[in-house]
Amino acid sequence: MEKRTVDPWKWGEYTNSAQAVDVKQPEGTLYCSGQVAIDENGQVSDADMRTQLLQTIRNVEQLISEAGYECRHIVRLNVFTTSTAEFFTTCLDVYQGFTARHGIKQATTLVEVKGLYQTATVELEATVVK
Repeated sequence: MEKRTVDPWKWGEYTNSAQAVDVKQPEGTLYCSGQVAIDENGQVSDADMRTQLLQTIRNVEQLISEAGYECRHIVRLNVFTTSTAEFFTTCLDVYQGFTARHGIKQATTLVEVKGLYQTATVELEATVVK
């Protein structure tokens, strides 16, 4: 697989993402359903958004790994949250740490929504290539 990011504007260097990701000759593509803070017993967290994001990231990492892929090959990562203001003030460092830890440079969209599954406040939806 060959992966190239496209970021035609200088400000793009500071967004912790890419404006586009070009993938050539992938061996496979994994389309992940949106992941929220659900524990191994199927219980949705009612914790604060930061705590939920930490669990959500663990779920994303486990899902991708068990599917035989690597987080560093995430090419699209959509974020859905019930409050973008809260996400930026309490979760941005966690999100940036996740992408930096895996060397992810992805196309991304951040969307504020009225509600998510049960008590979830943040959801991540990934596309990963091999």
